[in-house]
Amino acid sequence: FLATTAWLSAIVCTVTASPKATKPFGVVSEAHPSVAIEIDAGGALAAEGSVPLSQATTIDSTLDAPLLRDIQMLNDILEDIVKKENPKVHKLYHELRQHGLDRAANTSNNVPLDKMIKLSSKLSADEALGIMRTFTLALNLINAAETHHRLRSMKSNELSLMSGNVDVGPLPCTDDSMRGTIDEVLDKGLATKEEIYDQLLKQNVEIVLTAHPTEVNRKTLLRKFRKITETLADLERPDLHPYEKSEAMSRLKRIIASIWGSDEIRRQKPTPQKEASGGNAVIETILWDAVPAYLRKLDAQCEISLGRRLPVETVPIRFASWIGGDRDGNPNVTPEVTREVVTHQRLRAARLFLADMNTLYNEIAISNTFSEEMNALADTIPNSFDKLEKYRRVIGHLQKRLIKTVKVCEVELAEITQNENLPFALTAGADHLDEIEPILYKADLMEPLKVMYDSLVQTGYEGVADGLLIDIIRRLAAFGTTLVRLDIREESTAHKEAVDAITQFLGIGSYKLWDEEAKISFLQAELAGKRPLFRTRDMEKMGLDAGVLKTLRVFEMAATLNPEALGAYVISQAQTASDVLAVMLLQKQFGMTPDNKNMMRVVPLFETLNDLTNAPEVLDTLFKVSVYTGAVKGKQEVMVGYSDSAKDAGRLAACWAQYNSQEKMVKVAATHNIELTFFHGKGGTVGRGGNPALYRAIMSHPPNTINGRFRVTEQGEMITQNFGAPLIAERSLDIYTAAVLGEAFTKHVEPTEKWRKQMERVSVDSCADYRFLVREEPRFVPYFRQATPELELGTLNIGSRPAKRNPKGGIESLRAIPWTFAWTQTRTHLSAWLGVAAGLNSENPSDIEDLKEMYDQWPWFRETIDLIAMILSKTDFSVAKNYDTQLVHGKDEKTLGEEVREKLVHTRQTILGITQQESLADGPHAALLRASTTIRHPYVDPINVMQAELLKRFRELEKKDEPSDELDKVRDALIVSISGIAQGMRNSG
Repeated sequence: FLATTAWLSAIVCTVTASPKATKPFGVVSEAHPSVAIEIDAGGALAAEGSVPLSQATTIDSTLDAPLLRDIQMLNDILEDIVKKENPKVHKLYHELRQHGLDRAANTSNNVPLDKMIKLSSKLSADEALGIMRTFTLALNLINAAETHHRLRSMKSNELSLMSGNVDVGPLPCTDDSMRGTIDEVLDKGLATKEEIYDQLLKQNVEIVLTAHPTEVNRKTLLRKFRKITETLADLERPDLHPYEKSEAMSRLKRIIASIWGSDEIRRQKPTPQKEASGGNAVIETILWDAVPAYLRKLDAQCEISLGRRLPVETVPIRFASWIGGDRDGNPNVTPEVTREVVTHQRLRAARLFLADMNTLYNEIAISNTFSEEMNALADTIPNSFDKLEKYRRVIGHLQKRLIKTVKVCEVELAEITQNENLPFALTAGADHLDEIEPILYKADLMEPLKVMYDSLVQTGYEGVADGLLIDIIRRLAAFGTTLVRLDIREESTAHKEAVDAITQFLGIGSYKLWDEEAKISFLQAELAGKRPLFRTRDMEKMGLDAGVLKTLRVFEMAATLNPEALGAYVISQAQTASDVLAVMLLQKQFGMTPDNKNMMRVVPLFETLNDLTNAPEVLDTLFKVSVYTGAVKGKQEVMVGYSDSAKDAGRLAACWAQYNSQEKMVKVAATHNIELTFFHGKGGTVGRGGNPALYRAIMSHPPNTINGRFRVTEQGEMITQNFGAPLIAERSLDIYTAAVLGEAFTKHVEPTEKWRKQMERVSVDSCADYRFLVREEPRFVPYFRQATPELELGTLNIGSRPAKRNPKGGIESLRAIPWTFAWTQTRTHLSAWLGVAAGLNSENPSDIEDLKEMYDQWPWFRETIDLIAMILSKTDFSVAKNYDTQLVHGKDEKTLGEEVREKLVHTRQTILGITQQESLADGPHAALLRASTTIRHPYVDPINVMQAELLKRFRELEKKDEPSDELDKVRDALIVSISGIAQGMRNSG
């Protein structure tokens, strides 16, 4: 560690000599292009302050020393394990790692990369697998250490303020925190305290957890890495006894040894039920505590900054899920699966609330004074052992109701899964609860909890009321009795097919052949009528095909579920108003209507360039259907697809289409007096709409499109990164809440007519360039499949959903996630920048001057360009070229690879011309990631080199079509390499 620190201290600006440190986790400049990394050798506080490494622009030899020490310690443990098991693998790992360090120290020197390529070609399958496992585990250990460092830095920041003149509040004193946002809004005179308070009360942020397959780590390994992070925190306790320190070190060694000894490869695809279990685990183990903990801090901050506390039920941020309800292209999500997932969620929620009630029962033993409402409530519960302790009498009754709820759910699960051997330990012997009613709705639990809370406050026990009881109330407000609301998603074609089958059965023609006007006329008439389309009990006798029956059974199933368990019905590839009305009619067929209070809100998803362009007109047509607007009661949600639109048209054209479409849809909604909420379907990567700077991303949305209402997807590795530890989850909740609040009072820069014309030109030119290469260039598909691991990604088994909507289709049918994932693996990142140079370049000098002006004065455009600059800074020309050298065979395809890399260089130059910066790393987003990638790149580079070699071998062995031990080991090594690169790049799809 001392050697590494000394080496770090010697680095200023550009390193020209190879580092002499022999320790494995040296810190170096980024890979291609050469990036200046400045180290504060004197240990003075850097300009950023004590920020976590993942958010730092430089590595501070004092502030980041604890992180480097943790990384070194974890690596030493790993090395001891590897060396003991296989000295040869240990030696080769050291050799490759040193080449990675040498390359990163001097990126203009190709010798280290050549040495890595040569060494990789000589490795046996066994050696390759061992080395890949070592590098990948090392990167996961770096991630675990950095998670702890983020937490440590957050605390350090606040503690350092205490020694100064800054008042320390419940929430961080940063611009992207609620504290900083409230202070800024007040200081700038943008709103009064009352206006801020009122806006916060009506604010509604919902984070939707999805099963999109971008988390490459198995759930069991995620738990172990989280345990490592927790143990690192234990080791820093100031009161730690030497024996406790020894035990903590032993625990670290055991965990790392168990990870090394485990199989990190998923041998089977997860079922949707398993995926749902993984999503629920984040809620149960992290968010169940993090949400009330954050709300407690937010409440205290409001009292300090606004002079008023929040109402006990106010929860400005909630969670929903797609996991188990997303049927689009996933035949594994059947109606039975959705019912099972919902029932499991009810079961988990009941068990969590029961555990809370058990603790609350022991906490509240007051027996002397109660409110009138509390006395009346207690009197409704006879035959209780708690005669005088009326709070306990009510809590005891709620315990029984929750136990009954658990029993009901367990019985339902046994029926759904046809498994009578499910573990019913909790409700064994619960037959005496036959007269007890289960908890079905949120109000069943909320009403008695609020009576108890109010009674405690009224009788002088505010402190008791503000303990566990208020946390339970807030949990209930956030999660309900169903843990999360489940969205259902299905492609519009499935609904067309179902309605068409019904109209043909009724003898009135083929719905699919009707024009849009005829479809709307039919749907409107049926929605206004009272009779169903057919007798539901006759559904099996109507001669419908299996696909149609499956679609109808989804609605049949949904109609039987608790309405509080369901959220939105999302229509993917929605293109017309009839797509929305058809879903509403199918709901009505099974009794899901506004009058029955169980109709799911219908949300069209516009996800291609054409669909986004046509969306305002579609909404205008939809809002003219009175039977529809009457049913939705003046509210409409629309989902904007970021990843598919980018895959369809390229990054710049998609961004402008999203901006334009949202802007116009808001105006259409206002014309019809409809309150519009946008649901943003974003991925973790820039190519799929992601943004590592969450606060800035929300603030840069088009004007008047959020208005305190914000719905967004979180998926895969982003769930782990943003909500993987309690304090990090609290920080993420704070950023979401602050950004949406701050946006409501921000005066946005409206694009001028000149800027709009420029964006139209940029969009057309960039889209044409993107589509020509991806759709029309005959060499592209063969090149893509040879130069990337796209065909091999299916072996990862990271999701239950097929990689393609149409297994026989080409690039157009490939999902946006594997499309982006494949380019990320090779460090080309093509999906995020292709078409950008063509759009931004112009032979007219005035166009370039306009773009520079837009970058300087228009935050939305600047954010778009900075994100592209960031992803370009993560590309690696030489690594990408090596994939072509190893894997691309045809002369035409090799030539195309050279052309792609020329486009990459041209795009870099174009972006720098617009931003007027000397390096891509000077951009805010690239700088944000610079220090983090500095540590990782020396480990990712060898993995990339070995992955290219492994792909070559794997494809050669597969051609033989003969099972072999070598093929199995090469496949495993390849899978581990894919995981390792994803961990090193900190994103996948």
